[in-house]
Amino acid sequence: MTTANQAFRQAANSPAGHHASEAAKEARESVKSAAESAKSTAESVVDDVSEFASDAARKAGDLASDVSRRAGKQYARARDVASEAYDEVHERAVENPHITLGLAVAFGFLLGALLIGRR
Repeated sequence: MTTANQAFRQAANSPAGHHASEAAKEARESVKSAAESAKSTAESVVDDVSEFASDAARKAGDLASDVSRRAGKQYARARDVASEAYDEVHERAVENPHITLGLAVAFGFLLGALLIGRR
């Protein structure tokens, strides 16, 4: 009668046992190679994503700077136009006080009529 240890030794020393052992070694090497390849690919992807994020951040900063500069120019233009319009209206009001008073009364009457409405 054969013991379990003896049966195991016989199976391990058989051609099928040697074949299974070689297949296990090849599988281990394949898994190790696949893991290393996956690690390399993951590192490459991380580097690519990091570079993309850096470029996107730089471009966003450049865009924000450009928009800010343009907004500043537009604000300055609007301020200048408003100042010129105020100066023009003030000058015309000083030159023609009667017309200015008539317009103020007319606008006041119109505004009062709109706010009170019909009863």
